[in-house]
Amino acid sequence: MSEGRESGAVTAGDVADAARLVGFGLQPKLAPARDAEYGELIRRYREEPAFGRLADAVATGLGLVVLEVSPRAGMAVAAGEDSVFAVRMGDYARRAASDAGDRFLHGLAHLAAAALAFPRPEDLADDGYIGRITVHGVDAFVRQACRRLEERADESGENTDPASDAPGLEAAWRVWTRRSATGATKDARRLASSTTGIVGKAVAFLVDSGFLQRTGDESGGTYRTTARYQVQIRDMAGGAAMAELLDLGLVPVGDGTATLVPAAFDDEGDLAVDAGLPFHAQY
Repeated sequence: MSEGRESGAVTAGDVADAARLVGFGLQPKLAPARDAEYGELIRRYREEPAFGRLADAVATGLGLVVLEVSPRAGMAVAAGEDSVFAVRMGDYARRAASDAGDRFLHGLAHLAAAALAFPRPEDLADDGYIGRITVHGVDAFVRQACRRLEERADESGENTDPASDAPGLEAAWRVWTRRSATGATKDARRLASSTTGIVGKAVAFLVDSGFLQRTGDESGGTYRTTARYQVQIRDMAGGAAMAELLDLGLVPVGDGTATLVPAAFDDEGDLAVDAGLPFHAQY
């Protein structure tokens, strides 16, 4: 142990190490187990309170919120609204699509992917849980919810036709169901404006962000969750994005926790055969 650490004084080296740790945390695909220096800095954060406070201060100064620091997730950080590192959903959606309706659908795809990745509260709380989703599964899940929203609108007499460029949450089913699930270009590539194309872009963004790992090509693309994604979804579970998901009727709320609505038997025939929805699996 250096003289500076023994005396409790913060050295320039400590500051550099703390900044280095935050820098590692901003590399979403980097895992402590694969980088010895990163792993050592994680150990210091957890075992040296003064160093941990210093790293937290560096993160705060950069507009970052430290969600978790562990060998499992690394230094998982979220960018505050004013941080230069913030990647807002609106910015992502504008890059992904020029049409306002498409931007809305991209947000819905992300919310649905999060719900399917961690379908039960205990899954979100279990550090060892690994969620699995597919592109077709996310699309089929949203379409199932859209059917329920349509039924609700019919029952309440509110089944009116919304403007395509300004969809309300209660009429979201019209926007999604109007789109082709797949479609294809002349060279058989999936149309970017189809619903599976939109989901495909959403999960590709999550892969680039270190939240998902691609595991195969089945069902339009199969993916597994990472520890960083679990930490992020825990953080958003009580926020506006998850509240928006609840408002869409994708999950019911009982005792303050959320669970996926099981598909009714008469709904299953309309879902894609290879959707891979977790709540259709037989255990």
